[in-house]
Amino acid sequence: MEREYWQESLADPTRFAALRSEYDRDGYLIFPSVLPADKIAELRAELLPHLEQNVAGRNDFEGLRTNRVYAMLAKSPCFAELAIHPLVLAFAEADLGRECLLSACLAINIHPGETVQPWHYDDSHYRLPRPRASLSLSAFWTIDATTDDNGATEILPGSHLWPEQQIAGGNTLSTFSDRSEKSQDEDPGARPDAVKAIMPAGSLMIAKGTLWHRGGANRSAQPRLIITPQYCPGWARTLENMSLAVPPEIAVTLPERARELIGYSIHPPFMGYVDGMHPRRILPH
Repeated sequence: MEREYWQESLADPTRFAALRSEYDRDGYLIFPSVLPADKIAELRAELLPHLEQNVAGRNDFEGLRTNRVYAMLAKSPCFAELAIHPLVLAFAEADLGRECLLSACLAINIHPGETVQPWHYDDSHYRLPRPRASLSLSAFWTIDATTDDNGATEILPGSHLWPEQQIAGGNTLSTFSDRSEKSQDEDPGARPDAVKAIMPAGSLMIAKGTLWHRGGANRSAQPRLIITPQYCPGWARTLENMSLAVPPEIAVTLPERARELIGYSIHPPFMGYVDGMHPRRILPH
């Protein structure tokens, strides 16, 4: 079977090293058209019952015209397969270590009329001064193509190296209680150096946890759907409590690497034990 182009990049140490250098320089990488059409259709179909509930975001950060689906590994095994995709894990493990964890995994469906999200970086919850090494990796899988007008993620290339703790139009604690209606033309964070991550369906973007980015405004007539698994070092607290999000009776059915990513693993020498034992020993047999 012929290798995909991204498989060649992983198999060739020189090419992978060059990609890592680009990733370290810019803070993000885009791999177009990684997933085949049948996989995209499967992911969409598994999400549909949850999206049909049309639960809107609770604040300006989540998006008042945006659906978010959480605890995804408990909802379908196909999301676990996406979380352990070898292309993502190659970079996550290189940056964060083999014992890295899945910090969060959610779907984001931006509806027409949604406004721009505040600028933010995904590992800001660790509250350590910048500049510093990234403590997470975020993957953005496009289930719908992301376009100039449907809410494509906007990024500030190289901003993972910036010392700023805050920028104009950036996320603050008040963002999480802000439910005020805004115009799509109201954009306090507009910047000439912003780049839209325009990608066909089935593409992947990876971004360092210190990269400033935001969801774009959806000025189109259709929703824009992505899935975003996020990873952190094995010693760090995850955003989503995976032990509760994915019950043991479901965890035991997942691929071994997925179980490791949700906490059924040990960060050397013994971080993560249960009653003095490896956590996999408590799973039902």
